[in-house]
Amino acid sequence: MKKLFLLSLAALVFSLSTQAQEETSTTTSSSYKDAIGIRLSSTVPVIKNGITYKHFIGSNAIEGILSFGDGVGICGLYEIHKPLSTENLQWLIGFGGYVGFNSGSSNVGAAGIVGLDYKFSQVPLNLTLDWKPELNIVSKVGFEGAGIGFSARFTF
Repeated sequence: MKKLFLLSLAALVFSLSTQAQEETSTTTSSSYKDAIGIRLSSTVPVIKNGITYKHFIGSNAIEGILSFGDGVGICGLYEIHKPLSTENLQWLIGFGGYVGFNSGSSNVGAAGIVGLDYKFSQVPLNLTLDWKPELNIVSKVGFEGAGIGFSARFTF
């Protein structure tokens, strides 16, 4: 019950912060504003495969990942996006945190992200290839650098 409460609280805080930032900014330099889809990742990090949602605030974005598999977790990331010379291709860098529960243990930590983000011109599809290392702080302290991921999202 305690785990469910913490997970719900984390989701509520993420939702409220996204809504507050959405109300303060109405412009975006990205070729899309919102996207939802799936993230496929290596199985070692706390935040693995799951559902991803990205929302742009100006040229920066907030991304939420709901991870599931051998446990459940939620990750919130703030991302800075910068365009590359190819149309609709951007590089990104960011940071955030996560909470995860699996096999009777709780994990809380910090996450970073570096990657490439591409939005197709004629199709409402966005693809991202990234590296998302994690620094676990609660449960056991440790760094996990194997967080390579691929996301495919429907844009709107």
